[in-house]
Amino acid sequence: MEKNPTSRVERWLQKTNAINFSIYCITAAFLTYCSMYAFRKPFTAGVFADLQLWGIDYKIVLIIAQVLGYMLSKFIGIKVVSEMQPQGRIKSILVLIGIAWLALLLFGLIPYPYNFVALFLNGLPLGMIWGIVFSFLEGRRFTELLGAGMSASFIVSSGLVKATGRGLIDGYGISEFWMPFLTGMLFVPLLFLGVWMLSKIPPPTAEDVSMRTQRIPMGRRERVQFFLAFAPGIILMVAIFIGLTIFRDLRDNFAVELWAALGYADAPEILLTAEIPIAVCVLIIIGLMMFIKNNRIAFYANHCIIILGGLLVLVTTWMFANGALHPAAWMIIIGFGMYLAYISYHTMLFERWIALFEYKSNIGYLMYVADAFGYLGSVAILLFRNFGAGNVSWLTFFTRSAYIMGGFTVVTGLVATLYFLQRERVKVREGGRPSFIVPDGRRDPIGRV
Repeated sequence: MEKNPTSRVERWLQKTNAINFSIYCITAAFLTYCSMYAFRKPFTAGVFADLQLWGIDYKIVLIIAQVLGYMLSKFIGIKVVSEMQPQGRIKSILVLIGIAWLALLLFGLIPYPYNFVALFLNGLPLGMIWGIVFSFLEGRRFTELLGAGMSASFIVSSGLVKATGRGLIDGYGISEFWMPFLTGMLFVPLLFLGVWMLSKIPPPTAEDVSMRTQRIPMGRRERVQFFLAFAPGIILMVAIFIGLTIFRDLRDNFAVELWAALGYADAPEILLTAEIPIAVCVLIIIGLMMFIKNNRIAFYANHCIIILGGLLVLVTTWMFANGALHPAAWMIIIGFGMYLAYISYHTMLFERWIALFEYKSNIGYLMYVADAFGYLGSVAILLFRNFGAGNVSWLTFFTRSAYIMGGFTVVTGLVATLYFLQRERVKVREGGRPSFIVPDGRRDPIGRV
């Protein structure tokens, strides 16, 4: 007897060609993560003018509250996501986003200034969504392409959600406190479609495993072992990611204010249209990385891309500050440079790192360590902006941040590259301890060079 339609979808995915499979996976991940943004970012479309709490601009209070919850979620995710079994993924996505939506309902119900607590509760579950969704895509020979497709949602979705939020406020008179809940409601159908599609994706094939190394849950022992094996490299790459996260959050959370300062206050559609070319270009560049079969070449090419991203931000900011670049072009190009480096972490860097060193593990551990400290840095810079640079305009503060982040990314990226090159040259002294032990007890393949 013929099985039900959902079983036919699973069988089709197992038999179809790489192009169809990739399109399906990208669509599923994009829809799911895009929908998550509708429960996380819509409140940033509000300006909350003339509202303060404890002497802090209320929008900054809201952003800090949510980022604190999101950051805590990332620290929790180091354990939860890296240890999560495949059968628990779908339920976890729905439960976590459901909790976040209820928190947005509380944000509308609780009066100002007490409703900032609701945004802490909103961010608390959402920080684990990325790792759960990406676990459906990692460890495949096309992971770069799949990850790039999913990561395009970082760029497009934020603008789409903010444009939707502004539309509800300006077009329908919805208050800034109820707009986030209603925006989330509009995206519920897309969320269910994306999650249903994810549930049908089969696990990596034997060919995938042979090319990218088996991906397994990591317990505490495995996580500690991995950190000790690559501590300098982890510290350097996480440091770069902290800078990228801070800059990305500034550009994203205060996009309305930045575009207004550049003369686009009456053009809310630019919040979306400016992000589309960025998403397309980043998707193409990172997607092309899947054609590099050699994990070593791809790993160091990834380092070059990160350094290039920092250099683009640095140079174009100098050009803008000296009147040599149009403001809109500057915002788009620095967005491209920043996202090129930022999304490389989510799609290529850790993927090829694991594959190059043949370390049985998963991306969740590395990504959540980076994310957790990245959002910690984001909170710190917001507090500094309010208390240490409160008299500086957002545009000036953002421009200065671009110089710092761009320069730091270039310099630290070069140092990290030298570390990994040296790491490859490490040899095990005859009769001595291997440079690291993979979880099943085998010697480090680099130690045998």
